Amino acid sequence: MIFALVAVLALQQPVPTQLPASPIARLLISPGNNVTMNAQDTLRLVATPLDSAGKPVPGARVSFFGQGGRFEASVTPEGLVESGATGSFTVMATALVPGTRPLREIIKVTMVAGPAVRVAVTPVVASILVGQRLRFEARGYSRTGDPRAETVAWSSAAPAIASVRGDGIVEARAAGTARITARMGAAEQSFSLKVQPNTITGLKLSPDMTEAKTGDVVRLKLVATDRAGREVTGFTPQWSFSPGQGMIYADGAFIGYEPGTYLITASFGSRSAEGTVTLKPRDVRRPATVVGRLPRTRFTTEEVWIHPSGKYAYLGSGSGGDVLYAIDISDPSKPTVTDSIVTNTRRVNDVMSTPDGKYLVFTREGASDRKNGIVIASTEDPAHPKVISEFKETVTAGVHSSFVYQQAKYGTHVYLTNDGTGALHVVDINDPTNPREVAVWKTDRPDAGRSLHDIDVQNGLLYAAYWNDGLVILDVGNGIKGGSPSHPQLVSQFKYDLNALYRDVEAAGGPGFIRGTHTAWRHKNYVFIADEVFPASGVKGAKDAAAGRAYGRMQVVDVSDLEHPKSVAWYEPEFGGVHNVWVAGDTLYMGAYNGGFRAFDVSGELKGDLRAQGREMAHVNTGDMDGFVKNAAMTWGVVVNPKDGLAYVNDMYNGLWIIRLEPRRRELTP
Repeated sequence: MIFALVAVLALQQPVPTQLPASPIARLLISPGNNVTMNAQDTLRLVATPLDSAGKPVPGARVSFFGQGGRFEASVTPEGLVESGATGSFTVMATALVPGTRPLREIIKVTMVAGPAVRVAVTPVVASILVGQRLRFEARGYSRTGDPRAETVAWSSAAPAIASVRGDGIVEARAAGTARITARMGAAEQSFSLKVQPNTITGLKLSPDMTEAKTGDVVRLKLVATDRAGREVTGFTPQWSFSPGQGMIYADGAFIGYEPGTYLITASFGSRSAEGTVTLKPRDVRRPATVVGRLPRTRFTTEEVWIHPSGKYAYLGSGSGGDVLYAIDISDPSKPTVTDSIVTNTRRVNDVMSTPDGKYLVFTREGASDRKNGIVIASTEDPAHPKVISEFKETVTAGVHSSFVYQQAKYGTHVYLTNDGTGALHVVDINDPTNPREVAVWKTDRPDAGRSLHDIDVQNGLLYAAYWNDGLVILDVGNGIKGGSPSHPQLVSQFKYDLNALYRDVEAAGGPGFIRGTHTAWRHKNYVFIADEVFPASGVKGAKDAAAGRAYGRMQVVDVSDLEHPKSVAWYEPEFGGVHNVWVAGDTLYMGAYNGGFRAFDVSGELKGDLRAQGREMAHVNTGDMDGFVKNAAMTWGVVVNPKDGLAYVNDMYNGLWIIRLEPRRRELTP
């Protein structure tokens, strides 16, 4: 995606000054140079060329071109803007009188969620006790399911029983029932809240003292009793802790980020109980060793894949590259190119083999004849792959990612992305010499805002990183929804507010920046999703590594209830991105773009801020003076070889790195 920025910057370069100045003094833009529209709607832009006297210039031609925000909207040369998603989109209006220099004007289009049609209130609480106070949150959603930033109007039908403030804090005043309402515009959500007498006379927090490590989830239980010693249940206490940093949830789950002793307090109105939790450092940091290197300087380096034998790797190229390398890694300290496949592509973005290792599938983007798709090669001799077929009929616009998956019932299929429509295509390769398409599936939104970027398939379930649509889970053979490869069925979706999450990126680099759900990886009861985020412009006056950077957040989505996925933890680097991930055992490996290579401890239950918990195990800056771009890291991703346990790290600027995580040092100073 970063190469889209190159095109944007190219459009901003000065125009040669040999031509005479334009008679056009300015462009009158209607409805304005800074306009707002509802997402998934259309808007007509009109530019009238005026001379210095404010009169229309005869013979002038006006065209409109989109710049940033190309995944969220599009514009025709005639000025019709089609919004596919919320976000920001910049349009350049160019006016030209033949024989003179063109005049250009930038228009910012802000695409917002439409009016709220639904309001959701959390937490879901049926009853509270007299004297208790709880804070509720309300969020509005538009017709298209986008969160709506709007003031919430709270009210209580019985304020003498339960009053509610403008910030959503409800105070239980007397026994009875009150109806609480949260309203956003014409949409509202009401719920009945029963206030019961506070009969609690005793509280006990258990365990009242415990020891753990930073990042461990400690579950605390509060037992409330009345005068007769009977347990009182069905109520939600208020939790707090001090000092230090961490999180505590309504169910009593506590995570501390810093070593030390925390005082945990649970209360019902004026009654409270306390306990302590002592946390030790997580101590997962490990040394890393660079075992081997294969620098690439002709093109940038794209995806890497390990042959099931563990003795060969395949490395794609980009930035005009047309080469897929076969590499002997039987001695990982001396990776050696054994052969290559040259195709009309300019970019080999994704590579994956069939489980038996007999065939290899790689993607094509940027072919000179605009006929991209996928290429299938025989790897029965892994050192010398041979092309045997290709599939491009319905995906000529380009394939960004693909996933090869085999099921006993259905055989082997390739699940691939379509750069042109954002659709998922399923291709049957049971006969790899004759691939055939069996299904197409896409989310319900305009093509201008639909983009599918990454796919993971496990246990008959497909996890799609769907950019503006977040994480989409499909049944492609699991059976939970009756799906199959030829009949994918929606299981659920996890969508979040990308604009709110990356406000700082727009503040730093301007509107039209790149942001979206890029990567998905299922591991145990979690799906790790990572966003690809680049600013619309770099640092003015800077070059090389100082000119720009990637951003992004990785979220951990709990899918133990597949139909109701929820985000429970996250990692966001101080510098760099969160591009592609790989999980092996309890370790997550990450290509962090200009943040280099990183590895994390993902053992146990995951909640809260993973970086603050000290879960990072290793970091290697993959900048290299012998690379395509000197001394700058741009780490794409990681594949772990199950045969030797080494991490094969592909850096776009610097080729292949082979890294070993060493055992944790024990001689640390206490």
